[in-house]
Amino acid sequence: MRRCPHPTGDGAPGRDTLTGRLRDTATRHLDDRRRTALRLLLSFGLTFGLVRALTYAIHVQLGPFHDIVTGGGLHIHHYVWGIALVLVSGFLALNLDQSRWHPWLAIPFGVGAALVVDEFALLLNLRDVYWARQGRWSVDLGIGLLTLLGLYYVAECYWRQVAADLGWAVRRRVRRR
Repeated sequence: MRRCPHPTGDGAPGRDTLTGRLRDTATRHLDDRRRTALRLLLSFGLTFGLVRALTYAIHVQLGPFHDIVTGGGLHIHHYVWGIALVLVSGFLALNLDQSRWHPWLAIPFGVGAALVVDEFALLLNLRDVYWARQGRWSVDLGIGLLTLLGLYYVAECYWRQVAADLGWAVRRRVRRR
């Protein structure tokens, strides 16, 4: 089991500026798993917030924003693009041999997941309830997922240790039988 990195706080060269310290932290203290979790958290959170703000601006007719409707009068909801992003990035993550691609694939996956979750209530009710009372389910789910992603990122070492301890307990219990 890998040990969780902790900042050293030393005065190493290149760490005398904020940019140097952040770059050093990102390269020395974040492995691919942590980079993936952080990028997923940020891409999901930023996309969810931006999409909510944009749809609100469209709803109250603020600025130049409006619904996109195709020539035939068809409105394509943004969950469609989210599903496409999740499918493509998930397919690539499963089929690329190196896990070093996972931090990069976490970005389109997080964007796609946010687009789908933002319209969760619509998918659940099979009608457009985005601004109705049931539309709040999408917001609640989005906030809940952001909380879980943040908790995972912040306490990843703890959860990995819990999983290892549970595995140890199960193996020990099986051996006793």
